[in-house]
Amino acid sequence: MTAQERADAVAAVVRAVPGVADLHPGMFGEVGTYLPGRRVPGIRFGDDAIAVHITVREDAPVRETAAAVRAAVARDWPGVAVNVTVEDVVAHD
Repeated sequence: MTAQERADAVAAVVRAVPGVADLHPGMFGEVGTYLPGRRVPGIRFGDDAIAVHITVREDAPVRETAAAVRAAVARDWPGVAVNVTVEDVVAHD
């Protein structure tokens, strides 16, 4: 799997979790995966972990949503630590 396919796959899994409004690039835009011609914000791959930064909808339980994101990503990438950070909570539109 290419870096582009991997980043897009993780982004799709995260965005499909109920309660997730979107991925979040971090306070200063520091979290992201850089690809040729574009960037996938909110996802960073390390040697042994995947960092996922999200925005949660206000009507969703924050801890449970983060745990659901962690579990969803871990299902597709077993053996890799998944670190989820909730950066913001937004109104449900």
